[in-house]
Amino acid sequence: MRSGVRLGVDVGKARVGLSRSDLHGMLATPIETVPRTLPEGEITQSSDVLRIAEVQRELDAIEVVVGLPLALSGAETASTADARHFATALQQAIAVPVRLVDERLSTVSAQSALRSSGKKAKSHRPVIDQVAAVIILQHALDSERGTGTPPGTTLSPNEGL
Repeated sequence: MRSGVRLGVDVGKARVGLSRSDLHGMLATPIETVPRTLPEGEITQSSDVLRIAEVQRELDAIEVVVGLPLALSGAETASTADARHFATALQQAIAVPVRLVDERLSTVSAQSALRSSGKKAKSHRPVIDQVAAVIILQHALDSERGTGTPPGTTLSPNEGL
């Protein structure tokens, strides 16, 4: 298992959930929810991308793990394209690798976990985004620990341009 903090990202239409791991890559915890400002189809230095880049630098994270929402069949969807677009913009703003990892059902799992704890999903939407980011990152950490190799695929700095 590689040593170093990782940053987890759950990309949504209105918000972006952030999580982080500990230095040893054992446990993911929520950080914050960032309002989504990156326009679809553009690669710009929007405030959401800049905030995530700032968090990455503050934590000295060795990589950023972005959830890739695939259909249950494994097919790509409009949300998949949006997450790839966001990850591309993020890769342009940071100097560490951005990894795309399968995140099927992470938001559903987050909503279920909050419901189980007695929280109403509607009033806790920003928290759902953070919990989804935790689920994405924890899955990536567990996968790396189990296989010995980093999960998902590394985004090419020129992908999507």
